[in-house]
Amino acid sequence: MNLQRNEVQRKGAGAFSRALSLSSGHPLNKVLLGIAGLSIAALFLVPIFKLMVMSFQTEAGLGLKHYADLLREPRTWRTLLSTVWIVAGSTLVSLLLGIGAAWLMAYSDMKRKSWLHLVVLLSFILPSYVVTLAWTSFMGSQGPVASILRLFSEEAMPWSMYSYGGIIFVMGIHHFPLVYLLTVGVLRRIPRELEWASRASGASRWATFREVTLPLALPGIAAGGLLAFLASLDNFGIPAFLGIPANITVLSTFIYEQIVGFGPSAFARSSALSVVLGIIAIGGTFVQWLLVRRSKASETAAEDMAPRFTLGKRAKLYTSAVWGFLAVITFLPLVSMVMTSLKRAYGLPFSYSNMTLEHYRFVLLDNMKAKQAIANSLTLSLVTVVICLAAGTLFAYYRLKRPGAASRFLELAISLPYALPGIVFSLAMILTWIEPIPGWNPGIYGSMSILFIAYVIRFMILQVRSSMSAFMQVDRSVEEASRISGAGRLTTWRRILIPLTLPGLAAGAVLVFLTALTELTVSSLLWSSGTETIGVVIFNFEQAGNTTHSAALSSVIVGMILLGLIIFERIEQAAKKREGRHEH
Repeated sequence: MNLQRNEVQRKGAGAFSRALSLSSGHPLNKVLLGIAGLSIAALFLVPIFKLMVMSFQTEAGLGLKHYADLLREPRTWRTLLSTVWIVAGSTLVSLLLGIGAAWLMAYSDMKRKSWLHLVVLLSFILPSYVVTLAWTSFMGSQGPVASILRLFSEEAMPWSMYSYGGIIFVMGIHHFPLVYLLTVGVLRRIPRELEWASRASGASRWATFREVTLPLALPGIAAGGLLAFLASLDNFGIPAFLGIPANITVLSTFIYEQIVGFGPSAFARSSALSVVLGIIAIGGTFVQWLLVRRSKASETAAEDMAPRFTLGKRAKLYTSAVWGFLAVITFLPLVSMVMTSLKRAYGLPFSYSNMTLEHYRFVLLDNMKAKQAIANSLTLSLVTVVICLAAGTLFAYYRLKRPGAASRFLELAISLPYALPGIVFSLAMILTWIEPIPGWNPGIYGSMSILFIAYVIRFMILQVRSSMSAFMQVDRSVEEASRISGAGRLTTWRRILIPLTLPGLAAGAVLVFLTALTELTVSSLLWSSGTETIGVVIFNFEQAGNTTHSAALSSVIVGMILLGLIIFERIEQAAKKREGRHEH
């Protein structure tokens, strides 16, 4: 029996290898590629098309009535003005912090830079609504800052986060790692000889930075700033948590309010607003892509990791100041949030007698919606990561092996749902899956199925890009040598490609998993009773005034994120050890 089973497995593996080895001109391969192309078009492009059509539909046919009505309303202009101020202000904060962090990391001789790098990224890894809750706990009337201020004056109150300034500040510190990531590499590639020549000519360090360093780093800085701009434009969690209570509306929350209002023309008006927001986002994404491409095209040297100036005798003072600043914007608000989650009731002073784990027991064991939300988010994340890992990796391989117009178009189609703001994409999914075919409602909208579909479509590009980067690190000669040695395509994948690309594939999978696990924007419109996600339940807790419960569930989320990062670190270390053994 064992011999028969082995023979069947061998024949099956051989058949699969032969199927994978079909040339691009083989009829079966063409059919499979055609089916894949039509599926991508139907899943990734049709929702966007339906959204655009809905924005023009009126009772009299197609027209611009909804656009005209919105432009005549004073609230639309107030919303647009608020959006401009908040997005521009938060982008400026992100630029200042991102450039400063990148300059210190690239040029100074500060110690423990690897740890600093991780702490900077932590601001962006955490979901925006968790960062918001942390800051509202930290700066709230019962938070640590208020307690310190009362030592000087009973009437002193901390800066309110429920304001334009609060929204701008929280958005800025949440998105500044995007500027940092796209700037630090560019700074390291600037030839230090040019800066030396400037200093030798008598220019000060500031003049050298202004006249030499900054212009050469401008493509990377502009790309990072535009990415922060787009992230602020897309963000729903921060303006929803901080803006709605203060009656401050931006485009993303305006669209959300239009949809949940269920007016007679709610979908049509929301579609018109979504088209405007989507055009801005896609246009900005294209410009950002051009800037990134330009900065990469100008790379003439490898990254210079050696420091370019020393901090001198005040090194400890400057290092302590940087760590202190990062602690204030990252760790202390999180600690304050955990402290809030441990209080018996919001408003009580934090002391041992007022501490309890009751709120954690409530969200993890007693509250059915919270328990169901955790289960739903974990299930959605796991299914999404499995599908994206398989389909995204295969597409990435095809994209690199067949770099033609067809594969470029398919990659563009896959990237569009992620380029769109989440609130726009979720509306497009609603319009598509209420009736995928006119007159036929398959019951997908209002069920977990629409969340599965939406997550896979939105986050597929994250795995595709990570997998493409991983495959680009593998020399083609390795794969060719495997085939020359007689190994089939399946054997080459199992023995060569997967082991060599595992860290990159795993990085994409972890990114997809954590993004799906903490997602709020798409779920805020697609959830229904029984399909709530973690982000939706936290949002509902906060809207209902249950701050201690939202803080407890947010603290659980932070723990899950840290656990995911630890698991990824272990996978990466194991892959490096395996690679080292292969080299020896």
